[in-house]
Amino acid sequence: MKNIRIILIAIIGIFLIACSTVPITGRQQLNLLPQQTMLSMSLQAYDQFLIENQLSKNQAQTQMVKRVGDKIQKAVEQYFKQNDMSKELSNYAWEFNLVESNDVNAWCMPGGKVVVYTGILPLTKDETGLAVVMGHEIAHAVAQHGNERMSQGLIAQMGGVALSTALETEPETTRQLWMAVYGLGAQYGLMLPYSRLHENEADHLGLIFMSMAGYNPNAAVGFWQRMAAKKGGQSPPEFLSTHPSDTKRIQNIQSLIPEAMKYYKKP
Repeated sequence: MKNIRIILIAIIGIFLIACSTVPITGRQQLNLLPQQTMLSMSLQAYDQFLIENQLSKNQAQTQMVKRVGDKIQKAVEQYFKQNDMSKELSNYAWEFNLVESNDVNAWCMPGGKVVVYTGILPLTKDETGLAVVMGHEIAHAVAQHGNERMSQGLIAQMGGVALSTALETEPETTRQLWMAVYGLGAQYGLMLPYSRLHENEADHLGLIFMSMAGYNPNAAVGFWQRMAAKKGGQSPPEFLSTHPSDTKRIQNIQSLIPEAMKYYKKP
């Protein structure tokens, strides 16, 4: 009984130490992995991805991706600075690339490593539509949703084994879990889905970041309607495989737009 009590106290201590706060929403979350660990894994996987995939040769589209990324990056940094949170972005090395692929997809790794697939551009239609996508994916990263999902996975797979022990004795398991979180490589199984909570949070933060960057958040409604139409009665595009796209989501985005408009800075 005494041992159980000690274990429970230790677990509670870990949870208290590992708790962090999501910007804008203020939600408390559990992030067990040190930021440096997440960034190190991100850099390795990102570099490998760029080696194995072809960057787009369309200069106009590539420059658009970089332009939108730069603007949203500045908006994120501005928000974090205004709220005395700049330290959380101190090790970020932002990078924005357009990859040649028919996949309807985009993602952002820890540290601001962003990839947009050319296959999603017909649905974004223009720069503002692209800002909806990039704002949403960057929001996942700065809200540390990947760390949160991986922390949950470590707890589930390793039965509460201390994180330091997991990283030292089970590096391959930890790496495979990281790859699963970000959906990189079929050999690592299915991508761990974002929860509806994470999706709503990314929508929320993304709308505000794109607004601060000078993009009208009302464009988000049209984009998600096009994504829902793309999904239709067939298998959803990869971007929607773990992203719920339904009437309720669009309604939620519409309810968030008045708040986002308060941050909107017309170019």
